[in-house]
Amino acid sequence: MSGVSPFRRHNSTPVSSFVLSAYSNPGSLRWLFFCVLLLLYLLMVFSNLLLIVVIALNRTLHEPMYLLLCSLFLNELYGSAALFPFLLVHILRDVHLVPAHFCFFQIYSSHVYGTVEFFTLASMSYDRYVAICHPLHYKSRMNYNKTVVLIVFPWTYAFVIIGVVISLSSSLELCGNVIDKVFCTDYSIVKLACYDTFVIDMFGVVSVVNVVFSPFAVILFSYARILRVCQRGSRHTWLKAVHTCAPHLATLLNFTVAAFFERHIRLTSDEGGSPAAETVRYELRA
Repeated sequence: MSGVSPFRRHNSTPVSSFVLSAYSNPGSLRWLFFCVLLLLYLLMVFSNLLLIVVIALNRTLHEPMYLLLCSLFLNELYGSAALFPFLLVHILRDVHLVPAHFCFFQIYSSHVYGTVEFFTLASMSYDRYVAICHPLHYKSRMNYNKTVVLIVFPWTYAFVIIGVVISLSSSLELCGNVIDKVFCTDYSIVKLACYDTFVIDMFGVVSVVNVVFSPFAVILFSYARILRVCQRGSRHTWLKAVHTCAPHLATLLNFTVAAFFERHIRLTSDEGGSPAAETVRYELRA
């Protein structure tokens, strides 16, 4: 029946909201945590907006590499907007209830953020590969149309594939509504399902492999070729390559560290991790 909620248990009780149980009572430190988190969020927004404006106003920076960086900055604003205001509100609350539709929207936004980040980093590595390994053909290979495709494709792919993942998760019948997190995660909701979720789990695994390993393969290939060119060249060639790749390497290192930290926190939080640590991982990402 079309009017039936997708969040329905076997006992026909609709799940209209989720309870986030990982929050503790900070007592008198509540406002301190709030102010620190707010300051970090405002700093993040200001720095990303400033970088976007600088690139937009400086015509000498209207190159594929900086336009791809601009897409990353927009992605940071998008991802942080889905998380930090939510955390700021719940730090001040005593009851941590989240409407089901907003919970799935938050999951959708965070997964889109990660997908766009991975694919854009891969696009940046390809740009550096062309610039260093094929400098004479850089303008033709990284023309305006290809740059637009490299920027737009990650967003389009992320919106579509993550939409499919969330539609599968939101159609589950749930036998609970308590999430042991400080924000919503897809895995936490799937664990609440009343029946076996093998199909959804397999689709999730395939999606993760595609989102993570495909861009990672492009990055490895690009830098393997770059290193090969540098080994054949002079010390000046090596230094020029390092200077050229510096923005991408810094962004890649930051995101890689954050991703490994996130994975570690996700494993430990399943065994009773700290809510504060889960917040820190998003600080590192930005």
